[in-house]
Amino acid sequence: MSRNPLIREVPPTSWFLRHPRYMRYMAREVTSLFIGAYCVLLVVAMQRLSAGPAAWQGFLDALRSADSIVFHLLAMAAAFYHAGTWFNATQKAMPLQIGEEFVKGSYISGAHYVVWVALSLVVLFLAGVF
Repeated sequence: MSRNPLIREVPPTSWFLRHPRYMRYMAREVTSLFIGAYCVLLVVAMQRLSAGPAAWQGFLDALRSADSIVFHLLAMAAAFYHAGTWFNATQKAMPLQIGEEFVKGSYISGAHYVVWVALSLVVLFLAGVF
């Protein structure tokens, strides 16, 4: 009698290509890189703001470049995907029970989306967009 454990070969770089769910997981993880890069950009902005008007104006001029605009669009798309996947996961990660019944998952996710839109409108109002 021998014991031969089952050892599955897992490719180190392409394991997530086997299943669509794994691909969505990896896409969500990649979006965090854009979120982190944008956080670094905000820290650089604060540093430039504290360095004086000339440094701040140079930073603003750099933000008007085509590369910066493309980065901002990619970061915004990544933020939308990242937030959307998180909101859809909350119904499983945070089930809400009232009495003996569980609240529908679509209500939990929907509430997150409603609050997101409401807060976005408040920020746009405070920014003077409307």
